[in-house]
Amino acid sequence: MKKFIKRYKFFLLTIIVTLIVAVINLNIGLKSLSIAAYSFKEMALVIPPVFILLGLLDVWVPRETMIKYMGEKSGLKGIVLAIILGSAAAGPLYGAFPIAAVFMKKGVKFSNILIFIGAWSTTKIPMFLFEMSALGTKFAVTRLIVDIPGIIIIAYILELMLSKNEKIKIYKNAELAD
Repeated sequence: MKKFIKRYKFFLLTIIVTLIVAVINLNIGLKSLSIAAYSFKEMALVIPPVFILLGLLDVWVPRETMIKYMGEKSGLKGIVLAIILGSAAAGPLYGAFPIAAVFMKKGVKFSNILIFIGAWSTTKIPMFLFEMSALGTKFAVTRLIVDIPGIIIIAYILELMLSKNEKIKIYKNAELAD
């Protein structure tokens, strides 16, 4: 029981605070529960497809293939593939992190994982098409031209800032997350 409480202390504290707020002001408490239910429903619709795709990626794509195309010696093709995969992805950003963990297990270079996450968050194709129609082609293309090099530069800076031991620890934590 202590282990359960320790593991879920933030969640349990949130429930307690929500109940206290509901006792003090029922409308705010109900609004809070409504927002939580909406978020849970949204996650329930996104997470299962992500995990199905993760299972397929894990089983169908051999580690050697991932290392060849996105590993330490992948060079430009690894960067381009990370950008394409991140840009073509659907769903909110929290869907990228389980995929990044599988990439780590498959031996993908750390900077390519960061580029993938950066592309997922900023260069999605549907978002780009919306920007073109709503804000104009010039704005959308300019933003993309600025974002892509920015993502790559940030990824390499972050990789350089981490020691080899820190990266090894991150990869080991991804292995243990099963």
